[in-house]
Amino acid sequence: MSMDVTFLGTGAAYPSPTRGASAVVLRCEGECWLFDCGEGTQTQLMKSQLKAGRITKIFITHLHGDHFFGLPGLLCTISLQSSSVVAKQPIEIYGPVGLRDFIGRTMELSHTELVFPYVVHELVPTADQCPTEELKEFAPVNTADSPPKEGQGRTILLDSEENSYLLVDDEQFVVKAFRLFHRIPSFGFSVVEKKRPGKLNAQKLKDLGVPPGPAYGKLKNGISVVLENGVTVFPQDVLKKPIIGRKICILGDCSGVVGDGGVKLCFEADLLIHEATLDDAQMDKAKEHGHSTPQMAATFAKLCHAKRLVLTHFSQRYKPVALAREGETDGIVELKKQAESVLDLQEVTLAEDFMVIGIPIKK
Repeated sequence: MSMDVTFLGTGAAYPSPTRGASAVVLRCEGECWLFDCGEGTQTQLMKSQLKAGRITKIFITHLHGDHFFGLPGLLCTISLQSSSVVAKQPIEIYGPVGLRDFIGRTMELSHTELVFPYVVHELVPTADQCPTEELKEFAPVNTADSPPKEGQGRTILLDSEENSYLLVDDEQFVVKAFRLFHRIPSFGFSVVEKKRPGKLNAQKLKDLGVPPGPAYGKLKNGISVVLENGVTVFPQDVLKKPIIGRKICILGDCSGVVGDGGVKLCFEADLLIHEATLDDAQMDKAKEHGHSTPQMAATFAKLCHAKRLVLTHFSQRYKPVALAREGETDGIVELKKQAESVLDLQEVTLAEDFMVIGIPIKK
């Protein structure tokens, strides 16, 4: 099962000619999950190899404009490009409380009627995710006033024992959210691929007398098989160890995590995507505005034993490597060096718009 991550926007605050606003796509077997949707995301999608119509889930880390102002326009474009005849599964949208109201009112004010259904699931933050004066309580939205295509979404509370929010648990993946500290409540997301059955042991199949054919498929899928001699062969008799799934973790804007949920969920992540808005020399300024530096991101990655760290959400002052002038002391390459110094020179990746990172299947 192929899996990759595409960075559509890697800049902070606003889109620029060199870096789009925050947006990352996780693609698995053609299905796309979008993480954040800053202004201009739909244009970035058109420039990429991805198809907006393949998006089935959208995850918003927090409600700052550079992370979700592109969402209404993207939904409208997907609608325009969709057939009203073909039944489409609802697009599942996850984000902080207030997101449902934002989408609903935008659709209402613009007199927009989407041709496909969507559902908004809201995460309820806790008071310790931002400065006290920034925490706002949103009045419940009257579902009777919801747009016609909006389905009934969930209101998801923190699981105090797990210190996380369970968003998705299907046949292939488990997706959980964890709390981050920022100027307003922010979240990170952990996407874990479930274990897959191990390979069939050809020698054991032969020894047990299992004939090649449909029986192999049944055993591979966890179904016991009764042979002609009456012997029952169980899947565990002929399957090798299960294949561990892949883990991708994407953090929103933050100057740190809240509780231990983030560390637990990101432990041994195959890919950890973390913001690094400013360089280490401006750490005080970064923290003041609820952001991270390369050192802060790398320290978290080291704590989690992450296998690969990718930095993103750079201040627009940091141009992509190809555009950086030689000899710049505050250039983007310096951020890479700062992070790698924490990780004992383990390579750190600097995200750039349209960069694609493949996540290979574990052997």
